[in-house]
Amino acid sequence: MSKKVEKKPVIVTPDPRLRQKSTKISQIDDEVRKIIDEMIQSCIDWENEHEFELSAAMAAPQLGYNRRIIVVREDMSDKNNTNFIALINPEVIKTEGKTLYDYEGCLSVPSIYGKVPRPAKARIKALLDDGTEVRLKPTDFLARTILHEIDHLNGILFIDHIKDDPNAFYKLDDKGDLVPLDYNKYIKGNKDLFPDDDNE
Repeated sequence: MSKKVEKKPVIVTPDPRLRQKSTKISQIDDEVRKIIDEMIQSCIDWENEHEFELSAAMAAPQLGYNRRIIVVREDMSDKNNTNFIALINPEVIKTEGKTLYDYEGCLSVPSIYGKVPRPAKARIKALLDDGTEVRLKPTDFLARTILHEIDHLNGILFIDHIKDDPNAFYKLDDKGDLVPLDYNKYIKGNKDLFPDDDNE
């Protein structure tokens, strides 16, 4: 991006904006394009500060905008490729295939990873930033990434899918490897992560 983009911090739990449903975009205007630019720049900035991690995608609520916009990295396997595709008003038409368990992290849930169940395939409808309607059939990790981001637009975090599974939570060690996280110490009853959870 050649133009100067305002640096906006990624909001993290327990910020209540992460738990709100986002509103649909009725018009793709300069404000929407500005949000998209800020999201992409924030992904790149975050990644530059985290040696072992890849910034695969982001949803607008993570910058405090409760609007139905996500950005997804063009090439998940190449950290040097910093191109992202914006999807506006993305909708899950259907999911199919077997349920796969794989690791997920989130810029808005720092220092926590989880082994999360997701369907292997999805069908997605969305608008590109030029207003073109697209229908996508992502599979495997791309399907997981897009479903994770659409969850954000509905006020859902990846930890919500595994909150009752003591063996699903992990953290990165100082070598960049995932190691189990102490569920009772860090997860169970944690009001920062689960503000509406009455279970202790």
